[in-house]
Amino acid sequence: MTSFRPATWARLKADRSAATAVEFTILAPLFLLLIMGMISFGIYLAASHSLQQLAADATRTAIAGVDSAERRALASLFIERNADAYPFIQRVHLVFDIAEDPLNPNQFTVTLRYDAHSLPVWAAMKGLPLPPAEMRRISTIRMGGL
Repeated sequence: MTSFRPATWARLKADRSAATAVEFTILAPLFLLLIMGMISFGIYLAASHSLQQLAADATRTAIAGVDSAERRALASLFIERNADAYPFIQRVHLVFDIAEDPLNPNQFTVTLRYDAHSLPVWAAMKGLPLPPAEMRRISTIRMGGL
C-alpha cells in the first residue's frame, strides 16, 4: 500500500483540473429540471390563453345571430370548426356550454372546459404540485341595449 506524503496531499488540493466537470455533474440535472419545468408550465399557460381566446372568439361570432337559437348554432359551429386551430388545444378534450344568462337575458355566455391531462406538464412533473387538470374559461357578451 502506498502512503501519501504531505506534499502529495497539498498537490491534490491545489489541482483544479476536474473542478468544472464535477460542478457541471452536480448542477446539470438541476438546470435541466428548471428548463423542463419552465417549458411545461409555459405550454400550460399557452393552452390556458388559447382556451380563453377560443371562448372570446366564439362569443363574438355568436353576436351576429338574430335569436338565441341562431347564436347558439353560430358559437357551436365556430368551436367545432376552429378549436383544433388554437395552439395546444385539441377538440377531443374540449366540452362547451352555450347559453343566455337566466338572470339577465341580455347576456350571452360561452363556457369552455378543457381536460389538460394531455399536456406535457403532467408527464414531466410527476410528484410535484401542479395546476388544475381541468381548465375552465368563460366569455360573456352583452346582446344589444343599454
